[in-house]
Amino acid sequence: MSNETPDTPDLSETELREMKVGELRDRARAEGVPAPSGKRKEELVDAISEAHRSSADEQRQPTGDDGPDGGRARTGEQTSKSVKHSQEVTSTDAEPERPGRSLVTTSHAVIREWAEERGGVPATVEGTEHGDHLGVLRFDFGGDADRLRHVSWEDWFATFDARRLNFLYQQERSDGRPSTFFRLESPDREDA
Repeated sequence: MSNETPDTPDLSETELREMKVGELRDRARAEGVPAPSGKRKEELVDAISEAHRSSADEQRQPTGDDGPDGGRARTGEQTSKSVKHSQEVTSTDAEPERPGRSLVTTSHAVIREWAEERGGVPATVEGTEHGDHLGVLRFDFGGDADRLRHVSWEDWFATFDARRLNFLYQQERSDGRPSTFFRLESPDREDA
């Protein structure tokens, strides 16, 4: 099934356009579209798509692991080209478009799964703290990172969200091997 409908991978506007008007009106009634008999074909396609999208949004249960931005990239005056050109990932089910693709997320579940799959532990760089606040955020992948201090996921994500950071990363290198590349960027500051 080809998909031209954003946020509804189980609905194809191409297939809707191939349907007859009577079939579209029946489908519109099933989706709860008001007064489908007075709509033209393209209006029916748009109304069905919108009704389907709204229904999918209502059924989606927040997991608490999406973060305050639902996993979506944060933007601001200093949003980098890297963020703008990366594939946005809001779910642990999402797949990169191709090996080596730059990805961006704010989803706690996506970040945690990515780090843990690589043996990463949330950490901060010692000596960069600001009073009781964590300093530079990192992951300890078990290398010789003697300046890293392990922290809880809760503290790591609290700092990540308070600083409005984006998590830019690679799932795998262009040769298909797992990647540990990541970078944290703020859309509000050049020196995040």
